[in-house]
Amino acid sequence: MKAIVYRSYGGPEVLEVAEVPDPKVGPDSVLVSVKAAAVNPVDWKLREGYLDGIMDVFFPVVPGWDVAGQVVAVGTSVPEFAVGDEVIGYVRQDVVHHGTFAEKVAAPVRTLARKPRNASWAQAAGLPLAGLTAYQALVHGLKVGDGDTVLIHAAAGGVGSLAVQIARAQGARVIGTASERNHDYLRSLGAEPVAYGEGLADRVRAIGTVTAALDLVGGDALAATAELGVDPRRISSIIDHSVADNGGVYVFVRPDAADLSALVDLVEAGKVTVDVAEVFPLERAADAHRLNAEGHTRGKIAVEVG
Repeated sequence: MKAIVYRSYGGPEVLEVAEVPDPKVGPDSVLVSVKAAAVNPVDWKLREGYLDGIMDVFFPVVPGWDVAGQVVAVGTSVPEFAVGDEVIGYVRQDVVHHGTFAEKVAAPVRTLARKPRNASWAQAAGLPLAGLTAYQALVHGLKVGDGDTVLIHAAAGGVGSLAVQIARAQGARVIGTASERNHDYLRSLGAEPVAYGEGLADRVRAIGTVTAALDLVGGDALAATAELGVDPRRISSIIDHSVADNGGVYVFVRPDAADLSALVDLVEAGKVTVDVAEVFPLERAADAHRLNAEGHTRGKIAVEVG
C-alpha cells in the first residue's frame, strides 16, 4: 500500500511517499481503509525526535494518529464493528511505527468510534485527538459544568476551538484568548474573546470571575491564570507539566472509545463542529506538517488519502 514514511528524525523534508506492506490485523483490531487523516503538533514533534525519551520508535515510521475511514476487515475478537462501518479513531499505540498517513491502518477497537453522520471525512479525522484532549481536560480533569466560567488559552486553535464548544455544551461560560483577527470566530463559537499580551489578567477580570482554566499554549498563560486567583486544582495544561506540582491537571490525551463516542454525540447534536483550515493530498504531507508547525492555523489541518 501507499504511505508517507520517515526513515530518520528530521524536518518535513524527511517525509516521503513509499510502498509499504499492508498492516496485519490483530485479534482486537480492525483494518481501516483511510479516507482522511489529521495533523497534530505531536506528529511533527515525534518526527523531529522530541518524544524519543518516552516512546519507542521503529523506523521507517508512518506518521499520524488521527483517522477517519471505512472498516474493510475485522479481527477475530471484534464484535463492535463490521466490514463497511464508517469509523474515526485516535490510533495511538504503544510504539511509534504504523500510523494513519497511509491507505490502510490496523486500529485497535479501544481507539475507535463510529464516524459522525453529519461530518465530512476531513472534519471527522480532525475530531479524535484534539476533541479527546479538550474533553478529557474539561470533563474529567476540571469537571466543568453549569456555573463555571472557563478561561481557555489559545481558544481559536485546533484543540481550543473544540474546547470552547465542549465547555459550552457542559453549560459553562467561556472566555477565550486569541489574536484579534480570531475574535469574531470565537464569538461564533460562543466564547467571549480577549487579546493576548500584557494586561491579559486585567482584561479577563473585567469580563468576569474565572473558576477554571485550560492552557493550550504554554509560556505566560499559567502566570496570567495565577494572577486571576483561580484555584490551582482547577487549572489544566497540555503544555506545562508544572501545573501538576500545584495540584492541577496535566493532560496527555489517551485513546478512549467511550469519550470518543460522547464527542460523536455532541457533533451529531450540532453542539460541536470541527473547523477544517486546509486539506492536503497525501503526497503533500510535508506541507501539512509545515503549516501545523507554524502554530497560527485556525482549526484543523487534514490530509486526504482515499
